[in-house]
Amino acid sequence: MSRKLKRSILFWLVLGPFAVVALFPYAVMLSTALKPGDEIFVFPPTWLPSRLAFENFVEMWSATGFGTALLNSLLIATAGTVLSLLVAIPAAYALARLRWHGQGLYRQFLLVAQMLSPIVLVIGIFRLMAAMGLVDSQWALVLAYAAFNLAFATWMMSSYFRTIPKEIEEAAWIDGATRMQSLVRVFLPLALPALAVTGIFTFINCWNEFVLALTILRSNEKYPLTLQIFTLVGGAYKINWHHVMAATFAATVPVAVVFALLQRALVRGLSLGSVK
Repeated sequence: MSRKLKRSILFWLVLGPFAVVALFPYAVMLSTALKPGDEIFVFPPTWLPSRLAFENFVEMWSATGFGTALLNSLLIATAGTVLSLLVAIPAAYALARLRWHGQGLYRQFLLVAQMLSPIVLVIGIFRLMAAMGLVDSQWALVLAYAAFNLAFATWMMSSYFRTIPKEIEEAAWIDGATRMQSLVRVFLPLALPALAVTGIFTFINCWNEFVLALTILRSNEKYPLTLQIFTLVGGAYKINWHHVMAATFAATVPVAVVFALLQRALVRGLSLGSVK
């Protein structure tokens, strides 16, 4: 047995239990989503259903307004991610390339800001949005999500910007490019890997957020998926777990698709950076 094969077997033995623990909730979710309603609480419990009840997804979609909530989540998460990146890119560039008083304190502030949870500031954020007239507005969530992810996005982008050789930027200046042009035409193509990674995590954070959405939104037609799925459990006298799990499984699909698409952008960015 080769040394490489032994090392692979050792890694699988060590990481296998962690993979099982991480994937177990998804296995339960998928199994419950595909079971008929009368097979969920049988004893002894069974993993495999007697038949694949795909009608659970159809019934869940029509009964819960899942399509509207899905569109709301996509719009809010996408807008929050784009807004956060638009502000983080010039801030990260200034942090990586410019020298100014208080820069060290600003870096420490970014680290501290990443430790703050929305639930700690939820009352202050609600009062701020109420003063701006944005209660029960999806734009309030977009602004809040962009603000809470801004520190993370700035730190990630600035760390990657510092790895780009300054000579490339100086060559662009010699060719007549301004600092903004060099940022757009030189830095951003080289920073596609960082943009992809930062965009993935920012989008997932916006997609999964629950507390701010529950606090700010009032109308059911404006609910994102997190709130819409919560209404299946929190305000119901009878919980149809096959519908809840079907909705939860369907809610994970867009995140997986976005992650797969941005992975391709990550690979393209890596190859582009090597050519440059």
